[in-house]
Amino acid sequence: MTDIQITRALISVSDKTGIVDFATSLAEFGIQIISTGGTANVLEEAGLSVTDVSSLTGYPEMLDGRVKTLHPAVHGGLLGVRDNPSHVTAMLEHSIEPIDLVCIDLYPFEETIAKAGVSEEEVIEQIDIGGPAMIRSAAKNHSFVTVITSPKQFDEVITELQEHCGATTSTLRSTFAQEAFNRTASYDRVIASWMNRETEGFPEQLQFQGQLERTLRYGENPTQTAAVYSNSNFKGPSVVTADILAGKPLSYNNLMDAAAALELVQDLHHLTALPSAAIIKHANPCGAAIADSITDAFVFAWESDPLASFGGIVSLSHHVDEELAASISQGEKFLEVIVAPSFSDSAIEILSKRWKNVRLLAVGSELAVAKKPLQDKCQQLRSVDGGFLIQDAHHIEANVAEWKHVAGPKLDVNKSQDATLAWISCGHLKSNAIAIVNEGKLIGSGMGQVDRVSAAKLAIDRSGDQLESATFPIAASDAFFPFKDAPKELIDAGVRCIIQPGGSMRDQETIDLCEQRNITLLHTGTRCFRH
Repeated sequence: MTDIQITRALISVSDKTGIVDFATSLAEFGIQIISTGGTANVLEEAGLSVTDVSSLTGYPEMLDGRVKTLHPAVHGGLLGVRDNPSHVTAMLEHSIEPIDLVCIDLYPFEETIAKAGVSEEEVIEQIDIGGPAMIRSAAKNHSFVTVITSPKQFDEVITELQEHCGATTSTLRSTFAQEAFNRTASYDRVIASWMNRETEGFPEQLQFQGQLERTLRYGENPTQTAAVYSNSNFKGPSVVTADILAGKPLSYNNLMDAAAALELVQDLHHLTALPSAAIIKHANPCGAAIADSITDAFVFAWESDPLASFGGIVSLSHHVDEELAASISQGEKFLEVIVAPSFSDSAIEILSKRWKNVRLLAVGSELAVAKKPLQDKCQQLRSVDGGFLIQDAHHIEANVAEWKHVAGPKLDVNKSQDATLAWISCGHLKSNAIAIVNEGKLIGSGMGQVDRVSAAKLAIDRSGDQLESATFPIAASDAFFPFKDAPKELIDAGVRCIIQPGGSMRDQETIDLCEQRNITLLHTGTRCFRH
């Protein structure tokens, strides 16, 4: 089929945005408007002539509006194949007139479940039945019917009608049908997820969805195409939905590293209550720090490893003002992205002038005062060839007072904060991982190694002179030490405290070593692998 003249349109929407103007434009083409309930009232109040759907069906809306369009006069008008003689005959016999266009959104189920304190009864009433049925009928028969599911499509439809003398093209109808089925599929996934909210374990069918935010220049490499989708169920700061205040579009790698930096800063700020800063390079922290001021936190984070931090991605727990922006821009630095709750106008000007293309991402002011959001049943999803892996999100905890003190001197308050920093930083490194911290600063990290001794040696090597001059360096391991060899490497290099999960059959060897060398040894009881 090619062009189809629009003579009758059915409009029934929950979101009335732009609907009067759209219906008015349809009426100007001589199109008959059919409508229901609240939509009909709005259109009539605007002076439009509207045919109530009950005049088609011969039945009033009933059961509190649950039944109004589920009738052959509606679905026959949508599903009838116009060039099929038997369909045409049946429609004539039963006085069913074709409906050429439907404009239908769905009950606001997603918005309803997002409200605080909403009851189950309120949610159930927002499960739309007639809307999805009409959308699917129209989309199935898109050879003859135009289906509209979003106000964003209004202008395109009107332009099409103007250019084609009141008709729509097969191209537009096919495109809108695709979007219609995507919309109903998305709607059903949200309902299914809500229905499964109290299900123990994992569901038989995995439901997930995302909203396309934008396509990216490329993926990890220029040969890979890529895009970023938002998760409408996620609440809290996110680099996906952040306001980009300056700089060129973000790349795939930018987004991955920016998300990692934001997550690390949230953990640090939440668990220490101190201004926090992190610098990520290739998915690993090369700088992390806590301090009494956010400016000092950034300076310390940069000093963690200036070489690796060059070209890195920074995340900050607090607002970026003119003073902080000036500190960030000083010296021989280069930054790709800066993530923070907010930026002052003067800070934006300073940073944009320093680096023409630096991306400034504002993720929301609540980060500075709120705990990291721990969402109900928050889970992580990864794809592998042939399937998916899903797991509960790992929220790193660092209550030093609850860790088991198994050797050496006890830690004072300041050293306990360093222990927290070491454990959190380690948990954000790719395993096998060792992190070394001193005086509020990550000074050395060993990550992505296939044995723990190599991770320890790498962390020592990367710490360089900072470890030699450290006052009380603390090392953390993301899993237990199977032997005492890696702890010995750390102790011989000057480490004064070691944090590990514990649980090895040879734990006592490490404990005895720490006792002999007067080294503090803490067992967290949990590991923090990150693959």
